[in-house]
Amino acid sequence: MAAMDVVVRHAGGMTFLGYGPSQHYLVMDGREPGSDDPQRAPSPMEVLLMALGGCSGMDVVSILRKKRVPFTGFELRIHGERAPEHPRRYTAIRVEYVVTGRDLPRKAVEDAARLSFEKYCSVAASLRGSVELSYEVTLQEPPSSEEGSAAS
Repeated sequence: MAAMDVVVRHAGGMTFLGYGPSQHYLVMDGREPGSDDPQRAPSPMEVLLMALGGCSGMDVVSILRKKRVPFTGFELRIHGERAPEHPRRYTAIRVEYVVTGRDLPRKAVEDAARLSFEKYCSVAASLRGSVELSYEVTLQEPPSSEEGSAAS
């Protein structure tokens, strides 16, 4: 069984620094209750949604490249619903895969999203069972001035 260890260190106020095997820092922040201080970094709950998007996004890009699907843009729009009471966990998360390109093969893009979401994405697999997960695929044509396939 593979293991991974990270360290999260308090950096003052409600700021924390995470550090792991990648040897990169991740800053997380929350507001002090009743404070007017601005939040200086994503909250841990934002980071969780971003982690899901990064994990699944990497899968989809890899699959689309292997299928030689030329795309000019790709983003994931992730919406999380949280419980109103503590612990304010996510109860539902919806991922929208938005892929931009000319004449994209819908089935190939949908297959890539499904494979990531249901089989390959470790973050989705870790959340499944405790969070209602769903996804959809949106294809869009690039503006007429956008040519080529910079993202693929």
